Amino acid sequence: MNCISVFDMLKIGVGPSSSHTLGPWRAAQRFIREIKAEHIAEIRSLTVELYGSLSLTGKGHATDWAVMLGLSGLDPETIPMDAIETTVNKIKSEKKLYFHQETEIGFDPDRDIIFHKKFLPYHANGLRITIRHHKGNHSATYYSIGGGFVIKEGEESDREDTLKTFPYPIERANQLLEYCNREDKHISDIVWMNELSLRSTEEVRRGLGRIWETMLESMYTGCHSEGVLPGGLKVKRRAFDLHKGLIGDVAYTNPKEWMAAIKKTTVSFRQVLKWVSCFALAVNEVNASFGRIVTAPTNGSAGVIPAVLMYYLTIENHKAGDDQTHRFLLVASEIGAIFKKGATISAAMGGCQAEIGVSSAMAAGALCELLGGSPGQVLIAAEIAMEHHLGMTCDPIAGLVQVPCIERNTMGAIKAINAAELALETDAGHTKVPLDKVVRTMWETARDMNGKYKETSEGGLALTVNWVDC
Repeated sequence: MNCISVFDMLKIGVGPSSSHTLGPWRAAQRFIREIKAEHIAEIRSLTVELYGSLSLTGKGHATDWAVMLGLSGLDPETIPMDAIETTVNKIKSEKKLYFHQETEIGFDPDRDIIFHKKFLPYHANGLRITIRHHKGNHSATYYSIGGGFVIKEGEESDREDTLKTFPYPIERANQLLEYCNREDKHISDIVWMNELSLRSTEEVRRGLGRIWETMLESMYTGCHSEGVLPGGLKVKRRAFDLHKGLIGDVAYTNPKEWMAAIKKTTVSFRQVLKWVSCFALAVNEVNASFGRIVTAPTNGSAGVIPAVLMYYLTIENHKAGDDQTHRFLLVASEIGAIFKKGATISAAMGGCQAEIGVSSAMAAGALCELLGGSPGQVLIAAEIAMEHHLGMTCDPIAGLVQVPCIERNTMGAIKAINAAELALETDAGHTKVPLDKVVRTMWETARDMNGKYKETSEGGLALTVNWVDC
């Protein structure tokens, strides 16, 4: 069975796109690992070819930057934010790339990164890296299949590298529910036991803590950053002004102090909507400006889960702590894994229903458990959230993860909260639409969807809105 860890679904990385930035970056890193060490010093030239969606929206998603950074031996989880643009500009100006930080080779991005509009057969997001040395050429083709996941050509049917020994292997939601009922456990308990088969208790807790700290940091950064987002659309950051209107002019020195202050604010229904929207906007404005965020399950939908969890911690339950935070992340990741296995989390394959829809379902289910929902109600919450995102297109203007992507995170977060509340009032034994049926429906919808609505910027808002005038 295909077992996906919470740390596979929720990855720390750099924006703006998990499929178009993080995935190609990871592919470049993998290429370095796979070539023989003796070839590194002998490289004479290097070519990167981008195909399909990676080509059509690659510039807006910084796919070219990601590949250059990955081939330079830098890691998206640890690279200093100010080193990103500096490194890329140096490569462009000097027309040299310091391959794996070991050997300098001639590299002109305008010549050596080639954008092909045609699609490779397996997946819409394809890239090929080729090096040339005195003994010949070495080439490898990779597919960025969504959420930062990467597979190599030839591995399409080989799942051995994803097979792990889980005590509770899960492919479908009904299997998960069966485990919960048989063991009389919450969904988070089942996922926790699976994680412990891979890592120690301390490693899991520390990893979950790092994920939440990164989410919190991205919200804090976004709420305290002014200006215009990069890329040419001239989109003004909105989280700063929205946040200022909610909390005033008081300055806070760190995310935890800031979070504690939010807990003390008095909120009406309208303010709840504004706070949740503010949290989601903040994350995705950081994402759009090449900041560090958590892929959840993608970069374009990275604001939904932090916004809903922050809502719970600051508005719904002021006494909640690490235990509730960890349970939320465990449940969310498992729901995301079910969608990945049964459908897709790639907008290039399924449109925005695969990103915002899945993230909303993940957040809805996780919140439902923290609010006291049964395992059956948790799955109902996820189903409700996805049901009302079915068919959502991916049509980013100018290929940038800005319009309509950033606002969609606010809508996904609000829908998630509503879905959780509806599920709590639903008899889990009499649901008409089980989650597995919605997963299948989503995949069928994805396959029926016109290709121009799958992250190509060839349809929808990407065409009807003149981005030059935005």
